[in-house]
Amino acid sequence: MTGISESMSTINSLEELADKKTIIHQIHPRVKLILTLLYIVLVISYKPYDITGLTFYAFYPIILMVLGEIPFMPLFKRLLIALPFSFFAGLSNIFFDRQAAFFIGSLPITFGLISFFSIMLKTIFTVMAVLILIATTSMPKIAYQLLSFKLPQMIVEQIMLTYRYISVLLQEVSSMYTAYILRSPGAKGIKMQDMGVFVGQLLLRSFDRAENIYMAMKCRGYDGKFLYAKPQPMIKSDWMILLMTAGLLFLMRFFDLGLFIGNFVR
Repeated sequence: MTGISESMSTINSLEELADKKTIIHQIHPRVKLILTLLYIVLVISYKPYDITGLTFYAFYPIILMVLGEIPFMPLFKRLLIALPFSFFAGLSNIFFDRQAAFFIGSLPITFGLISFFSIMLKTIFTVMAVLILIATTSMPKIAYQLLSFKLPQMIVEQIMLTYRYISVLLQEVSSMYTAYILRSPGAKGIKMQDMGVFVGQLLLRSFDRAENIYMAMKCRGYDGKFLYAKPQPMIKSDWMILLMTAGLLFLMRFFDLGLFIGNFVR
């Protein structure tokens, strides 16, 4: 099952990327988490028709990918999962909002088309920011910082366990799919009449596997609390990076850089 194998390899590749020692990887996890949340909030806060100001926020993921030596393809494969949702959400704007905003020659550019591109850009920027955070910071460090922000421990543990064991679920699906294909010669996929049985068996096997994992964790001393990461104090360089980057993000949001650049060129 090629899709499942690719998903498992993508998860493993992101974990391997988080072990690098680049400039971005060495920044304090709290700084990266705060900047990522701030970036997402500022990107989402843009009005639906303000594409000019939104495009300047492309610098953030591009610079982080260059400095962090992060390859584009693993992130792009993850990005493709989110794009269809925003695509169909923005597609309706093209049909229902047909008022012309401006013309390129005789071709009208409608407000619906502008809002469509705005939704797509916001999705790309926010998802890329989260993926870059995961690719430059290990999940235990992120979980530790979430706890330091007073996020409920139960929620943090659910995030941690889901991320850690999603590959186990995918492996179980792959094994069941292989067994199904071996028992159904010539079948190109799971037949619709067998889908209910397949999903039911997957649910039962998931319960059984989860129980085995929990018992193994208890045997290793699990008492309901994870040892996520060791406390790491922020140094002066971390504070400088936080203040400078946050200031630049706010400047781009509340200062019309497009108008400034246009006046400077003229």
